[in-house]
Formats: sequence, C-alpha cells, structure tokens
Amino acid sequence: MASDKNLNELLKWSIENSTPSDPSAPGPQTTLTAEALAAIMGAPSDAELMQASMANITSTDPEITLESKLTAFDNLEQLVESLDNANLLSKLGLWTPLLELLGHEEARLRLMAAWCVGTAVQNNAPSQERLVALGGVEKLVGMALGERIGMEKRAGTENLTTEEGVTADKETKAVRRKAVYALSSAVRNYQPALDVAAKELRKRGEEVQEGIDATDMDAVDEVINGLKQRAINA
Repeated sequence: MASDKNLNELLKWSIENSTPSDPSAPGPQTTLTAEALAAIMGAPSDAELMQASMANITSTDPEITLESKLTAFDNLEQLVESLDNANLLSKLGLWTPLLELLGHEEARLRLMAAWCVGTAVQNNAPSQERLVALGGVEKLVGMALGERIGMEKRAGTENLTTEEGVTADKETKAVRRKAVYALSSAVRNYQPALDVAAKELRKRGEEVQEGIDATDMDAVDEVINGLKQRAINA
C-alpha cells in the first residue's frame, strides 16, 4: 500500500540521517518523496482533495458560494492534469457527477466542467474510454453546437438542476468553445470517441466524412476547427 511505502521511505531516511557516519563515507542515499512528506505532515492525498473538491462543487449548502465552487473546480482541474489523478476520477466515482455538471444552470460551472473533462482525457485512453462509456461525447457535441443540456435530476440536488435533457436555451459562446476543446482532447488518438462524435454530428445535420482516422491529426483538425469557428461566430 502507498502508506506502507511512505512509512518505509521515512524509516530508511531516518536511519541514514541518525546514524553517526564516517566523514569519508557517502551521504544519505534516500530522499523523501512528496507523498512521504505529505504523510508525515498529515496532508490530504490527491484523492482526498479531488473528493473534497467535488463535494464542494455539488454541495447544496447555501453558505458555499459560487466563487468557492469555482475555486474548487479550478483545483480539481489542476489535479487531473496528472495522468494518475485523471485515472482516479473513475476509481473515486467522480466521472458521473463531473459529466452531470456539464448541464448545470450556472454557465461558469458548465465551462469549468468542460475544461476539467478536456484536461482529464487529454492523451489518456482510459479516461477517454470512460467518457465514451458514460455518454460524455454526445453531451460535448451538443454543447459545441450550441445546445443547452440540462442536469439529470438526482435526490438531494433539486436546486442544482434545470429541466432534464435539452432545454430551449442556447449555450454561451465561452462554454461552447470550452466544449470544443474537451471534444478535441477526447477524440484525438482514440477511435471510439471520434466515431461517436462523428455519428452525433451527422445526426445533427453536420457534414462529416465517414471513416476518419483518429490518428490523422489533419482530418481531426478539420472537424474540430469547424466547430471552433462556429462557436467563435455564434
């Protein structure tokens, strides 16, 4: 376990630094990792920070301000820049609430959700797979095209939701652009995500050629740049 590894590192470091040494002998060979130091100081792990961030973002407590939620989302986005932390989203059960936040009534939280998704799936096949499995690609395509999706209603989150499914409102330009970024990260070098995105775009009347290769960056750029330009011109 990670805690055992940190304890072993601490023990080895302590022995090396407490034993009288020959001046001619080499210095201590063990250095403490950030995780070991955090364990010594009692600091929360990245997993705990991620869970706390999501709990803050989705809280119904009226005393937790929007600014606090945005700060928590910013922290979460920075945490999932790490490949290991991005993969923790699945293990911690955070993908579902993250994707639900794409439909939050507050535009700034929708933007942060799309940003966080885009960061988590970038060059990360396991996270791309989870996004596809949970229907996230379809949501991102709709948002990129200006559709305003709503959050699914869950017990205890009534005051966070709008109508279930697509609403009559149009998505904001800023959120659309961030959704395009997330979609771009999702489909590159991951064929299942690109296939779903292309299918969804064609269902909405978009002209997207069949059989685009997810490793063909020029072909992918053509699709993504078209969506980006439409978002900019919206």
